[in-house]
Amino acid sequence: MVFAFLQNIGPWQLVICVVVAFVLFGGAKKIPDLAKALGKAKSEFKKGIAEGEKEEAELAKDAEPAKDAEPAKELV
Repeated sequence: MVFAFLQNIGPWQLVICVVVAFVLFGGAKKIPDLAKALGKAKSEFKKGIAEGEKEEAELAKDAEPAKDAEPAKELV
């Protein structure tokens, strides 16, 4: 079996190998650009979550009946 040695590699060792391979083959110049893109994506994701929660709160606020309003009268 060719990949039998992979059974003894843990997840952190695999991450380190991938990072080293990226630095060797992808070039060290691309790492800052990648980090910048990840930072922007993270901030946009947080911003989107905050906007979604704000809209959800506004919809819940609009959906609750007003406490000061009189109950609906039945038409007969």
